Amino acid sequence: MKKITSKLLMLLSVVFLLISCEDDPEPNNPVTITGIPATASIPAGGTVGPVTATISAPDGLATFSITKDGASFANETLNGETSASKTFSYTATAADAGKNLVFEFTATDRDGSSAKVTHVLTVGAEETTVRVTDNITGDVTWTADKTYILAGRIFVLDGASLTIEAGTIIKGEAGSGANATALIIARGGQIFANGTAESPIIFTSVADEIEPGMIASPNLDPTINGLWGGVLVLGRAPGSFAGDVSEVQIEGIPASDQNGRYGGDNPEDNSGVIRYISIRHGGANIGEGNEINGLTLGGVGSGTIIENVEVIANQDDGIEWFGGTVSVTNAIVWNSSDDAIDTDQAWSGTLDNFIVVCGSETDHALEIDGPEGSFIAGHTVKNGTVVGSAAAELGDFRDGANGIFENIYFFGFSDPATTEGRGDLSISGDKSLANLASGALKFNTLEVTLPTGVSLATVFRNGTDASATDVALHANTVGADKSAFAGWSWTAVAGNLDALK
Repeated sequence: MKKITSKLLMLLSVVFLLISCEDDPEPNNPVTITGIPATASIPAGGTVGPVTATISAPDGLATFSITKDGASFANETLNGETSASKTFSYTATAADAGKNLVFEFTATDRDGSSAKVTHVLTVGAEETTVRVTDNITGDVTWTADKTYILAGRIFVLDGASLTIEAGTIIKGEAGSGANATALIIARGGQIFANGTAESPIIFTSVADEIEPGMIASPNLDPTINGLWGGVLVLGRAPGSFAGDVSEVQIEGIPASDQNGRYGGDNPEDNSGVIRYISIRHGGANIGEGNEINGLTLGGVGSGTIIENVEVIANQDDGIEWFGGTVSVTNAIVWNSSDDAIDTDQAWSGTLDNFIVVCGSETDHALEIDGPEGSFIAGHTVKNGTVVGSAAAELGDFRDGANGIFENIYFFGFSDPATTEGRGDLSISGDKSLANLASGALKFNTLEVTLPTGVSLATVFRNGTDASATDVALHANTVGADKSAFAGWSWTAVAGNLDALK
């Protein structure tokens, strides 16, 4: 009996073991979430992420959700995959400043198991200065509540657009050579800089302590130049280039940078809109005798709108056109160190209503160059007032120069006889003289207030005196409408236009 009982107990133990093994549920496999940092800090207006969360569940994922401060932020139903990647980003609002935002990430599998990860985002005060280090791609807006610092050559690339709000201040860091700072609108890129007379857009140097709402710099003299580069707009409109090539590299940008190409076959090319902008203290040197202009227009097409532009204290030219068809209305240049207005490579647009205020280093108020290739086109420069200086020349019309120049008033220049030929309007080269004879280079209704004892023929050479009249100071009947520059331009605020008619 004892033996039977022992055997029975052994049998019952085996049966119990088998039953226990059959009733044991399969263990739940863990759900995991990785890739989410525990904390981060950004200013209001800044963005955290994108951060990639990697979630896994051997039993199959069912849902993934995110909450922000306990409220639902994002929810997604999954289809049983065992792993997935989800990106997360958040842009802090002004209302988030000073807060610690708590984000919770939860992944659940089909068996009901879950994992949770917490991320605490600390939001500081909104930044008022943005340092721009990368080229512009996509559609980007610079807002008037921030100051933008150009940290190098910043291109608006082909297919991209940069919108700049009225009143925005953009400052270039110091640099020369390959490190010169500039804003360049590459071919196919666009700029929409829509300043207003009440709130112009100002491009200047980081050394300038100007703040929003100011017109005049509080600390930089309007003669200080070369502190940064300038603004360049490049398009696909045609020009007349040496060798009759269709495109070339713009001066001021190293040849190794292909974004510096301009020219093409689209005269109506559209690079955007520029209105009410002031460009100051630029013209950084990138090589021996090679500086960046205040505003460079290379192959810019007629679809582009440019009006109400000021350039102050540029180490090279104020505004220079290289081919293209764009027209410019209401332009003012003060204290350029080379030429105020410079045209090249058969630019074929119109400059209408302009003022030049020459400085002590200004070379020519007007420098007009002829085409470099076989393509011939002329431009029109009209309705201008040119204030001279002892060192400046009224105009230098170089070989092949053509176009129409009319309704321009000059005063304040020196006697050419006592300043080694400065203070006159000269025409050089057989092609320019032939264009003058044929009417391809034409002057209409020029007025000048001459130095005492100086004749018209001494100032206006090669027979151009026939188109000129000597008038008393500010008794001119032609010239610029200075009201276009009132209020928004530093030149006007400084009093340089007060005496003009």
